[in-house]
Amino acid sequence: MKEQKATNVTWHDHKVTKQDREQLLHQKGAILWFTGLSGSGKSTIANEVAYQLHQHNQFAYVLDGDNVRHGLNKDLGFSPEDRNENIRRISEVAHLFADAGVITLTAFISPYQKLRDFCRSLLPEGNFFEIHCKATLDTCEQRDPKGLYKKARAGEIKQFTGIDAPYEEPKNPEIVLDTDKYNVEECAEQVLQALREKNVIS
Repeated sequence: MKEQKATNVTWHDHKVTKQDREQLLHQKGAILWFTGLSGSGKSTIANEVAYQLHQHNQFAYVLDGDNVRHGLNKDLGFSPEDRNENIRRISEVAHLFADAGVITLTAFISPYQKLRDFCRSLLPEGNFFEIHCKATLDTCEQRDPKGLYKKARAGEIKQFTGIDAPYEEPKNPEIVLDTDKYNVEECAEQVLQALREKNVIS
């Protein structure tokens, strides 16, 4: 992780606590960390879960990999070092959102277990859900919604996860969504059911 360079800084506790905000929102702040290969359904399912939560008057927000790289992380590429920094930054942002009481959904390939574990370490136990959107490489290549696999196979994109860069499958995720087998709505319902069971939502 990044070294602390800022000096003479002090953490300030707030008069309004995380519990106060959660009580106001009638939910628990949490991070739903969707991980998987490109084309595995991360963004689509995350957006469906957020939509369903909104329909039930729950406050949720999606932090999407491509969207974040248009702003906060537009200075980062796809080298291993930049991938690490990309996930470190978004982990910290997601942590702030969850502390505000928001159900925060992230949709990032996030190929390395160490970085996903870092995000988990920022939250109290039970507030982080690692969600593996599991699909075969063949399925993801057939879907290829952005045409990225085709470019990677042609050598136009280097360090592409699943082709010439590694993807470390989650070791003990809270949820595994078999997106080869289940459609978007079915996967979203599996996530919502897990949130009910853990009392994130009622």
